[in-house]
Amino acid sequence: MENVKMILKEHYDINITDVLPQKGGWASLAYKVSNENQGYFLKVYEKSRASTPKLTVLVDQYVPILVWLMQNSFLKGKISVPFLTNSGDYKCEDEYGVYLLYEYIEGRTIGDQDLTETQVRQLSKIITELHSHGEDIPVETDAIKEDFDIPFLQILLHTLHKKKNDLPSDIWELIHPYIPLLYDLIQTVQELSHNLKKCDLRMALCHTDLHYWNLMQSGQQLILIDWEGLKLAPPEADLIFLVNKPYFDEFLSIYQKTDQNFSINPEAMTFYRGKRRLEDIWEFLEQLLYDKQEEQERIVIMNYLREELHVLSENLY
Repeated sequence: MENVKMILKEHYDINITDVLPQKGGWASLAYKVSNENQGYFLKVYEKSRASTPKLTVLVDQYVPILVWLMQNSFLKGKISVPFLTNSGDYKCEDEYGVYLLYEYIEGRTIGDQDLTETQVRQLSKIITELHSHGEDIPVETDAIKEDFDIPFLQILLHTLHKKKNDLPSDIWELIHPYIPLLYDLIQTVQELSHNLKKCDLRMALCHTDLHYWNLMQSGQQLILIDWEGLKLAPPEADLIFLVNKPYFDEFLSIYQKTDQNFSINPEAMTFYRGKRRLEDIWEFLEQLLYDKQEEQERIVIMNYLREELHVLSENLY
């Protein structure tokens, strides 16, 4: 905890008196840090984790877009944007981790709860507003523009090609029955990637991780957090999270008031569903193969992987 206090003093000139661990996501640690004047939310991406480089490499490209949205759209107060360091950067780091500091949001994560009618309307308006902006904004977007490449596929395939003795026994026993299904899905996603690269699709700013653990209720307002995946992409990159929700028709009626000619592209929808399924499977495999975990943490990750593979077997991607 003293390390956290030193980081905040050195890079933000903030003297912290209290550091309280918070429930974080799979990608980072989280802390509520505070002094007598203010509370802050600190995200810490550990450099020992294999996933950290891909989650932090584009911080300096996506945060300026969030800043522009906060200052020039109806999303002010509805999105989370990190503070600048003393040197004007959006992050700081040491040998242990990469750090982003945010205003502390008083509220609760939606998590496993259902959305209320008011929350459905607010989420619909947030996504509609977000998607109304594209590469026309006066901020560089090339670094986050969708190219339909799938960089993790080669290492996933390499892992699937390994023999029984080349993998930990528990991982082999879990994934082996699903390998034919994984190959089929990989082939489908690769074919769709090739096709979509040749299409002239409308690109919009997309969050790309619209699960309920990234939604917070603060007072009367729903807030969308965790923007590591911000991308200039077809709207389907976000709609895959909403299309099977009971409120999707209501969402679409709000959405089409802004984009009256919008219709779902089936190939893009299938691509993003399949890509997300493979990405989640690979991320859990990556943690199990390359990160260090306590026994209980490993059990939890194995269960997550088992759930993803089970969904794959039901052809629900």
